[in-house]
Amino acid sequence: MSAAELSALVTCDLGGIVRGRSVFTAELSEHLAAGVGWVPANHALTPLGGLAEPNPFGSVGDLRLLPDQSTHATVGAGPGETPLELLLCDIVETDGTPWECCPRSFLAGALEDLRAATGTSVLTSFEQEFQLPAEGPSAPAFSLEAGRLAEPFASGVMGALVEAGVEPERFFAEYAPHQFEIPVAPASGIAGADRAVIMREVVREVARRHGTRASFVPLRDPAAAGNGLHIHLSLRDEDGGEPLHDATHPAELSRLGLRFAAGILHHAPALCALCAPSPVSAARLAPHRWSAGARCLAWRNREALLRIPPVLSLDGSEAPGQVRLEYRGADGAANPYLALGAIIRAGLEGIRAELPDPPILQVDPATLTAAEAERFGVGGLPRSLGEALEALEHDEAARGWLGPLLLEAYLSLKRAELTETAELSLEEACAVYGAVY
Repeated sequence: MSAAELSALVTCDLGGIVRGRSVFTAELSEHLAAGVGWVPANHALTPLGGLAEPNPFGSVGDLRLLPDQSTHATVGAGPGETPLELLLCDIVETDGTPWECCPRSFLAGALEDLRAATGTSVLTSFEQEFQLPAEGPSAPAFSLEAGRLAEPFASGVMGALVEAGVEPERFFAEYAPHQFEIPVAPASGIAGADRAVIMREVVREVARRHGTRASFVPLRDPAAAGNGLHIHLSLRDEDGGEPLHDATHPAELSRLGLRFAAGILHHAPALCALCAPSPVSAARLAPHRWSAGARCLAWRNREALLRIPPVLSLDGSEAPGQVRLEYRGADGAANPYLALGAIIRAGLEGIRAELPDPPILQVDPATLTAAEAERFGVGGLPRSLGEALEALEHDEAARGWLGPLLLEAYLSLKRAELTETAELSLEEACAVYGAVY
C-alpha cells in the first residue's frame, strides 16, 4: 500500500450523485467510529452543480458521514493506476443520531415499518443499464458481436464487480446503441441498494481506466431507448417463507403480494418523482420504449410499470423462491435508497388499506380500448418531472413518508433542476444529463 492511497467515505445524495470525502487509507481505521465532517447544504447541490435556492439548510449546521464497515468495497489497481476503495456512510448528527434527511436512514425506516407491520423482510436486486460512448453504428442488440466489441471492458468490469463484492450475474448488450446491462445477485434489506450504488461507481471506475465514460443517463437520445433501473423485490417472513407466493392465485402471486402491488400502483404518480426524477426521465416512460408504458400490473409484460416475472421450472426449480415483483419505472437519476424505500412504503400502504386486487394484464396495454383500459385499471404516468412533483405534493401518504424537512429539500432541489433546464430542448437536456449521470 502506498502511503498516499486514499479511501473515500461517501453518500448518495438526493440527486443520485455519490459525494463524500477521502482519507488516507493507512489512517482509515481512525475514522470508522466518528467518520468525517459533512454539511447539510450539500443536500441542496443539484446534479448540474448549482445550489438549489431557496433551500431549507442555508449555511447553518454540521453533520458527520459515518461509514458502515459492511459496505467496504475495493477494486485493485494495475500499473500506473490507483485502487478504488470506498465505504458507504449514514449521515448522522454530531452525537451520532440519524439525520432526518439521510437516504440510507429513510430506507432503514421503511424496512423496519414493513417488518413491524407484516413480519417480513425485503430481498432486492437492481438491474442497471448504461451506455459507453463509441464512434460509428452500434452492433446489433443482444448480439455476441456487441459483447465482444466491449472487450476488454466487459471482462474487466465483471472482475472488478466480483472483487467489490457486488456479485454480478451476467453482462450483455442491450437494445439501445452501445448499451449494456449487468444484473447483480439479490441482497437483503439495505444491502440491495448499497450494491446498486457500488455497482455504478465500479462501472464508472473501470470505464475511466479504459479511457471512456459510462453513462447511466435516463435518456441519451430521444429517438432511442433509455437506460432503466429495474428494481426486483420479494418478501421473506421470519421463518424464511415466501409470503408473495400462492400457487392457487393467478401468476402465483399471493393476496399479500397483490395488495402490495396495489399500493405501488395507487401511489405510482408520486413514486415517479423519486424513481424517475430528472427532467429527461418522463420521456423514457412511454409506450413501446422498453421501459414502463402504462401504470398497471402485468405478467411477463415489459410494457407495465409493475411486472411479475415468469417462474422458471425447466431445471427443476420450485416457484416459491422465484416469485417477485419488478418495478420498471426507475432510472439512474434516482437515489436507490429513496426509490426502494418509497416503493416499500407504497406497498405497505396497500397492505394496510387492504386495497382491492389489481387485475393482471397479459397483453400490450397500448392495444387496449378505453373501456378495456378502465376495466384493467391501466393508467398513464406523469408526463414530466413537474407533474410528478405535483403528484408527490398532493399525495398525503407520500408526503408523510419523507417528513417535512426531507420533502422541502427534495422539492427545492428538483424544482431548481427544472429551472436550470427550462430553456433547453429535450435533445439538449439529454446531452447535459448524459454528462452528469
